Amino acid sequence: METFSCVFQPDLNTALTDSFLLKGKWNELFFKNTNPIVLELGCGKGEYTIGLAEKYLECNFIGVDIKGARMWRGAKTATEKKMPNVAFLRTRIELIYAFFASNEVSEIWLTFPDPQANRKKRISKRLSSSKFLNSYKSFLVKDATIHLKTDSDILYAYTAALVEKNNLTVLVNTSDLYKSGITDDILSIRTHYEALFMAKGQNIKYLKFVLPDQEIVEPDEEFVEKEGLKIIE
Repeated sequence: METFSCVFQPDLNTALTDSFLLKGKWNELFFKNTNPIVLELGCGKGEYTIGLAEKYLECNFIGVDIKGARMWRGAKTATEKKMPNVAFLRTRIELIYAFFASNEVSEIWLTFPDPQANRKKRISKRLSSSKFLNSYKSFLVKDATIHLKTDSDILYAYTAALVEKNNLTVLVNTSDLYKSGITDDILSIRTHYEALFMAKGQNIKYLKFVLPDQEIVEPDEEFVEKEGLKIIE
């Protein structure tokens, strides 16, 4: 990982002391342009980061994950293809605010994140929870777009309930993406795990919404107790 110029692996002290050199300067010092920055959080092998970067040369893409063994694949591909609009950041998503400045990021993709489905107390660890959405706002532009793509009924229904509770603007919402008729070429990019889920006959859910500059709160307690058993269409 250290041999790839597109990979950044800051240590914990850098995050805690707010001393990451590229914070607020990703475009100036790394990408060398003023194009919008898009994050893929929990990027795994980086299939979406790479796929989006190939389709949209006018944007810069950064894959974020803590697991370097997975991220290595995407970083190697970006290096071999000499992709100038791709970077990878190895860190915990809980610390993401330490690496981007106000209004630096335009869009976030959450592609098959861990649904944290086992216990209620783990809800705050979901990447689409109010805790994380409020954290993202520290570096997102106004009315940024959030994408969630998941095989999990629980995570999809939970996020849809959160969106409804906060009256957020929904751009796309489907519980069966590949039978929805949506033809957006972005959605044609499939991750390794997505292919596995589809092979098992699992529906892929997709939710795209706008994150405004307001405090995001959790959905009603009654819904949380049910742990997403109700799917919201």
